[in-house]
Amino acid sequence: MSDAISFELPWARTHPFDPPAIFDSLREERPLARMVYPDGHVGWIATSHELVRKVLSDPRFSHNLENFHFPVTRFGKPVTGSSPEIPGMFIHMDPPRHTRYRRLLTAEFTARRANQLTARVEAVAAEQIEVMREHGGPVDLVTSFAKPLVLRVLSEVVGLPYEERDRYAHAPTVLHDPDSPEEEVAAAFGQVMSFIVEVIERKRKQPGDDLISRLIADGQLTTEELCNIVTLLLFAGYETTESGLAVGVFALLHHTDQLAALRADPSKLDAAVEELLRYISINQYEMYRTALEDIELGGELVKKGDTVTVSLPAANRDPAKFECPHMLDIDRETSGHVAFGFGVHQCLGQNLARVELRAGLSALLREFPDLRLAVAIDEVPLRLKGSVFAVKSLPVSW
Repeated sequence: MSDAISFELPWARTHPFDPPAIFDSLREERPLARMVYPDGHVGWIATSHELVRKVLSDPRFSHNLENFHFPVTRFGKPVTGSSPEIPGMFIHMDPPRHTRYRRLLTAEFTARRANQLTARVEAVAAEQIEVMREHGGPVDLVTSFAKPLVLRVLSEVVGLPYEERDRYAHAPTVLHDPDSPEEEVAAAFGQVMSFIVEVIERKRKQPGDDLISRLIADGQLTTEELCNIVTLLLFAGYETTESGLAVGVFALLHHTDQLAALRADPSKLDAAVEELLRYISINQYEMYRTALEDIELGGELVKKGDTVTVSLPAANRDPAKFECPHMLDIDRETSGHVAFGFGVHQCLGQNLARVELRAGLSALLREFPDLRLAVAIDEVPLRLKGSVFAVKSLPVSW
């Protein structure tokens, strides 16, 4: 169709923190626009806050891989064909199968449970601060603080031995990097799956106070299901949160007025975290759903089998929802942002992520009152493609 945009258009950014400019024009002119997918399918892309929430909350839109069109390429080629359901990989299931798995995990990631972990997360943050001090500036905030903080906490919660992180920590990074060679992704995925099965067997013999041990004791899951659930939690909860922390720090160091306001009033930390989540929108362009029937949406007819990609960054910058959305403003009202998605697939670990972000930012601002970028803003290497917006490194000094 002549008026359909290419899936390749959304990648270009004119500023590190702003989604591609095309989203602004699409949202204003046609918030539900035709888009040509890599496999030639002509589907849609939704860019308004209202439509994004509608698609993500409507059960007539499926996230099952048995009928989908992938919105980006993998290894330089389209992802084609349907895929069978993978036991335990509930992110790509619809209710009621999705509901069954998610219910088994809900208690592990409630706000109450996350808040109970606050003291431990703060202790880990303090230890990583000391690592930075011992190294001395300039130091890469990603490798010295953000990654180890998030991975240590996630590993403890799930039950993965952090001292053996060389057997699993690299896999999410490889998978989320669109430039990773296909054979490297396959090898990393295979290695981490084998390791998780090994850990499960260890936990059967010697359980601990962790998610794997409790799910084993519950007895409802096969080893395959449990392995896939743990893999999903690792891949979905590691890179996203550490990128949110690192990019959030980057944004504050660039927006010095907001950094000063937060330093002057630390009680604004919770609001600052929510605004950073909205503003940077770590989850990018691989959020999509497929229509199970003909659906009227935004004045258009989405036909059965059509895939709709939803842009969380565009929705979080919608002026119909947020005043002056392209400004970072830690005093703004951020309720309703979709940084963690929306609907039944909304991020399971969002409460834990918030605790990690609060603890990380608080420790950095308190311990390094003169924290600053060690390079110019345009010298910070960004990862703009792939499912997670990230900084590859963030050199800082103090």
